[in-house]
Amino acid sequence: MTDLAKLSPSEFCTFLTEHGIERFYFVRRDLAEAPGTSPTSGTGSAGTSAPEAGSLVATPLLSGTSPLVASHAVLQPLADLVGHDARDFDDHEGVFVQVAPETGVLQGAFVHRTCRGQAAGGVRLWTYDTVLDYLRDGLRLGKGMTQKNALAGLWWGGGKGVMARNSGATASRPTDAIRTRVYEEYGEFMTSLRGCYVTAEDVGTGPDDMAAIFTHTRFTTCIPPSLGGSGNPSAPTALGVVRGMEAALQHLGLGTLEGKTVAVQGLGHVGEPLLGYLHERNVGRVIGTDIDPEREAALRSLFPDLDLTVRVVERGDCSLFSEPADILSPNATGAILGERTIPTIAAKIVCGAANNQLEDPAKDDLRLAERGILYLPDFLVNRMGIVNCADEQFGYVDDDPSFLRHLGTEWDNSIFNLSLRVLEEAETSGRTPHRVAVGLADERSFETHPISGHRGREIVRGLTRSSWAR
Repeated sequence: MTDLAKLSPSEFCTFLTEHGIERFYFVRRDLAEAPGTSPTSGTGSAGTSAPEAGSLVATPLLSGTSPLVASHAVLQPLADLVGHDARDFDDHEGVFVQVAPETGVLQGAFVHRTCRGQAAGGVRLWTYDTVLDYLRDGLRLGKGMTQKNALAGLWWGGGKGVMARNSGATASRPTDAIRTRVYEEYGEFMTSLRGCYVTAEDVGTGPDDMAAIFTHTRFTTCIPPSLGGSGNPSAPTALGVVRGMEAALQHLGLGTLEGKTVAVQGLGHVGEPLLGYLHERNVGRVIGTDIDPEREAALRSLFPDLDLTVRVVERGDCSLFSEPADILSPNATGAILGERTIPTIAAKIVCGAANNQLEDPAKDDLRLAERGILYLPDFLVNRMGIVNCADEQFGYVDDDPSFLRHLGTEWDNSIFNLSLRVLEEAETSGRTPHRVAVGLADERSFETHPISGHRGREIVRGLTRSSWAR
């Protein structure tokens, strides 16, 4: 039997195609098709014979112990593996995946919790070694968005979109036209999901890509300003991270950012405006790394007066962590703070925009604390991207108070004030800042939207009763 978890995304797409599977889902057991019915005909029963390899799940599989039910029997072992993943699975409501019909790209939407509203979060285009890596990243990112949106006080649930760069037409360098079609197909995918997940911009995705998505769905934010949207959320995200840094420095009695040394991993969408905000605050020096060899020249032209050192590194390189610095700011991809890297960190503070920075949230926050490193959880400080785009359907006002309050000091739930609250409570209780923030986020995440709470969950339930999976 094929070990699906070890297949590359491209190999997994081939497997799905060979089994005649265009779309599939893993959904929480209580949201799956009720016993006695069939997802395709509505006439099945518990006594139906076992399904063929590529067929939809028959009701006997619903009597198992896995928390997730797969739409296709041949995928149930993978659903079982994902559902018993104690690190990344957290009672997610649904995982929806397709092989894009024209471009062949593996495209997914991961819905974590929708008590506060529809799942919301960006779609990233990234490379994964195995399909299990792909699924685990989506699960982790979706949960992180639940926590982020809850702490920000937004009436949104948590979800994430993920596309595997090393699959289909994006496995080689695509033309602009093909890339546009990839994102158009993702928009069509969003429309097929009926709004249980609302997408946005994320790593590997840019403004032109969001415009392409918007041509095929209404279930998106970060729409370009020329089309009435809020545009690229990277600069607001960077400013929120700076406010987190300032809270950490104040908590430790280390003054302001002036004269400090900051090590920045990732100098792209968020890293670039982050350098600008740090420069405005008169930091002493910035040491940065990026995988793009063209970034150094571009950044030096933008910030000629900034004491800036840039190193080009390979994907996954964390050598920057050992650089002497006051603050380490991870702004690339997640799962980079772990057993291997934490012992190398030279900074007193870790505060960055990268999502899900802890490789193992159950252990790595303790490892940081044992080394005396103050860690501000990403979902505590990187909210401004989703804040910038979350309510763009309500229009825009100059100096919007609903936006600016997140960056100030008057509102008790601003990034600065909430960060101080979390740090102070952690110090008083003996818990880590991560555990304090998770506790607060989880508590808020179960608050029900006053108008449409749990609607996303009902949409997921409806998808399992339709012919969505095929």
